[in-house]
Amino acid sequence: MQTWRGLDGVPSGWGRCVVTIGVFDGVHRGHQQLIARAVAHGRELGLPTVLITFDPHPASVLRPGTHPARLTTLTRRAELVAELGVDAFWVLPFTTDLARVAPDEFVHELLVDRLHAAMVVVGRNFTFGYKAAGDVAELERLGQRFGFAAEGVDLVTEPLGGAAAGSTVTFSSTYIRASIAAGDVRAAAEALGRPHRLEGVVVRGDQRGRELGYPTANVDCGEHAAIPADGVYACWFHHRGEVRPAATSVGTNPTFSGRHRTVEAYVLDHDEDLYGARVGVDFVERLRGMDRFDGIEELIAAMDGDVARTREVLGL
Repeated sequence: MQTWRGLDGVPSGWGRCVVTIGVFDGVHRGHQQLIARAVAHGRELGLPTVLITFDPHPASVLRPGTHPARLTTLTRRAELVAELGVDAFWVLPFTTDLARVAPDEFVHELLVDRLHAAMVVVGRNFTFGYKAAGDVAELERLGQRFGFAAEGVDLVTEPLGGAAAGSTVTFSSTYIRASIAAGDVRAAAEALGRPHRLEGVVVRGDQRGRELGYPTANVDCGEHAAIPADGVYACWFHHRGEVRPAATSVGTNPTFSGRHRTVEAYVLDHDEDLYGARVGVDFVERLRGMDRFDGIEELIAAMDGDVARTREVLGL
C-alpha cells in the first residue's frame, strides 16, 4: 500500500480510482464495512482504492482545546486498512484553511483534480466542506456535475443483550471511546472487531513492581490515547512480532499514594529488559477496579489473583 502525506502527496500522473473518506479512527466494524465496499467497487472497475484520512482529528481544530481520545495511531490505522485491501492511504493535514473550503471546492480540488475519482464511497452520515454543509446528497449532486459516482453506506447497528435487550447500538468511534472510558473493553472489542490496543514506548517508572516480584513494563502511550478506566485487565502484549499474556494495571497506584496515571503491564513468564522498546497492549477483559490495599502482603495476594485470572481469561 502506498502512503501519501499532504495536499501534494498524490503522485504525478495518478489515474482514476475509487475513493473513501473519513477519520477512520479505530477502523471499527462500521469502517471495515465501508472500506470493504469501496475496495469491492475498485476491483469491479479495475481501479485502485484510495482512503483519505485526516491528522490531527478535525474536532481538535474545529473546537480548539478539545481532542477525542485516540483509538489508533496513524501507523496502526494504515496497517489495518492495508489488510482490508486499500491501495493508497492519503493523510491530509486538517487545518483551519481546509475547514473553510466550500463543499464544491473540496470535491473539485481533492477528488477531481488530484485523484480523478471514478467513484466515492462514504458513510451515510458523512459531511464535508465549510460548516459541514456538504452531505451525501450534495456529494451525489457534485458527482453528476464532475463525472463520478457517489454512494452512502449505512451505519452498522446490532441489537443489545442483557438488561438492554430490545435496543440497538450503532458502532461508532464515539461509542467505542465511551466503552473504553468506562472500562468495558469487551464492548469496545465487539465494535472494533478485535481488542482495543494501546501502543507506546516502555519507560522507567517507580520500579515498585520489581520489588514486589512483579516487574512491569510502564508504557508511555503519548498524548490523547484512549486509555481504559482505572483497573486491572487481562491483555495480550505485543513486542517484536511476539505475543505474550499480560496482567495490566491502569491507574495511579493508590496503595502508594500515586498521583500520575500509568499503564503498567506485567508480562507473564517473561523477564527480558524492555526499556525503550515500542510495544502494543491489547485489552481483553477488565478483572477488577483499582483498589487501595492496607499493606504489601494484601497487594501481592491481589496481584497473584490477577495473574491467575489473566491465565484463565486468555485460555492458558
